[in-house]
Amino acid sequence: MPVNRPPTRQLERELLDSGHRLVAGMDEVGRGALAGPVSVGVCLVDASTGRLPRGLRDSKLLSASAREALCEPVRRWSVGSAVGHAGPDEIDALGIIAALRLAGTRALATLAGQGLVPDVVVLDGIHDWLTPPDDLFAGLDPELPVLVPPVRTQVKGDLRCAVIAGASVLAKCERDAIMVDIAERHPAYGWEANKGYSAPGHLAALRERGPSELHRRSWRLPTAQDPAHGAAVPEATPVPVPAGAAPARPGA
Repeated sequence: MPVNRPPTRQLERELLDSGHRLVAGMDEVGRGALAGPVSVGVCLVDASTGRLPRGLRDSKLLSASAREALCEPVRRWSVGSAVGHAGPDEIDALGIIAALRLAGTRALATLAGQGLVPDVVVLDGIHDWLTPPDDLFAGLDPELPVLVPPVRTQVKGDLRCAVIAGASVLAKCERDAIMVDIAERHPAYGWEANKGYSAPGHLAALRERGPSELHRRSWRLPTAQDPAHGAAVPEATPVPVPAGAAPARPGA
């Protein structure tokens, strides 16, 4: 599918026509960052949902101003929406895949608090990172819903599926706002511009100053002993994840 074409509602309609009352699209942002949270957006549609907002695309294809302009139209278009986060301390403690799951479950918990429980969740890609192993969250947070709806994966879902594209826009905007806010407390790393990813200025600050409390310390972060050129520094490596887990997508 050409990236300049808008996503469609074909998959959503197929799922609604097959008997699902509420269909959710979900997408993650921040998996490949060195600092800050990983964030997961979710949007809900039903049989009454109308045409997708004009200009809606995968968030990575939009300018910051275009994303911001789409947030309110996406919220109005969807039956319900939310964004959940897992912080760098949780990423360090759980690993990136479990942290994604935690953030996604928090987004679902927000919807559940509004009486909105999807019948199916569509994830971008091929890996179901949302469905937890048995008892994964037992005792971790009693406020989180125990059950996750059935999951369907969709290759290039953020390009093809409108409800996933909407979720990606909301997640990207909310995470970017968080990074701009915390950048004021840690100005040396340039998070207001790089949003915690491995931009040259961010890598240079890590080599000079070391990591802050908002960096993912379980990852292989650049140090003063690493080569000075960004291209020679290995990307951050998450702690081991289950077999078959999708790799991080820089800039996601």
